[in-house]
Amino acid sequence: MLMLQRDLGTAVVMSGILVSIYFVGGGRKRHVGLLLLTLAVAFALLTVLESYRQQRLETFLDPFKDPLGTSYQSVQALIGMGSGGVLGIGLGHSVQKYLWLPEAHTDFIFAIIGEETGLVGTTAVLAGFVLLTARGYRVAMRAPDRFGVMLATGITTWIGFQALINMGTVTSTLPATGVPLPFISYGGTALAITLAAMGVLLNVAAQAQDQPMSRRTDATADRGRRNWRTPFTSPRRRPGVPRRAAGG
Repeated sequence: MLMLQRDLGTAVVMSGILVSIYFVGGGRKRHVGLLLLTLAVAFALLTVLESYRQQRLETFLDPFKDPLGTSYQSVQALIGMGSGGVLGIGLGHSVQKYLWLPEAHTDFIFAIIGEETGLVGTTAVLAGFVLLTARGYRVAMRAPDRFGVMLATGITTWIGFQALINMGTVTSTLPATGVPLPFISYGGTALAITLAAMGVLLNVAAQAQDQPMSRRTDATADRGRRNWRTPFTSPRRRPGVPRRAAGG
């Protein structure tokens, strides 16, 4: 459905979520690697088949090739980021958001943050997402059950990966994809869904805190030894252990 809507950016984010859930669910590393390779080839083919995606790729490789045409938005975003310097020009004093930078309030809001608050502000935003991602994965490792592990991992990967793609697009370190910056970009529906997902993540964290201390300590110790990934397949019968009789 996403590809029918020509929304490659959301498809990339969804792919990252699915791969992360498959990995923490017990998927083998070689299978994860094969899956990533398959996705990379698929996205490369999708890029080649659409002319506007080829233009985005060319803009990524050389943002100043056509500064008044296909590269206009990327160039204006870089100008906004550079104009902010270290401390920025002041909140509400942005010039780029007035007719210069298209979609300044949605996909390219990070450029306005850089212009108004400078390197200090953008670093704070980046640090906030890094901290949120780290804490989210910690919640996943301490989740009381397998479903909680995969749920917390998926939510954390979604928010962190989408933020990474958005900031990479604005700074021209990644090709343009058209995904918003979580919690910050304009859009009531996206904000409501993201906040609801954070509520679910907090619920998983609360369930982990409600465990008895002994069980919580044992689970944390096991996952500290990298045993927190639960395989999808059922455990094999140990040699020498008789198979349980039916109905016994």
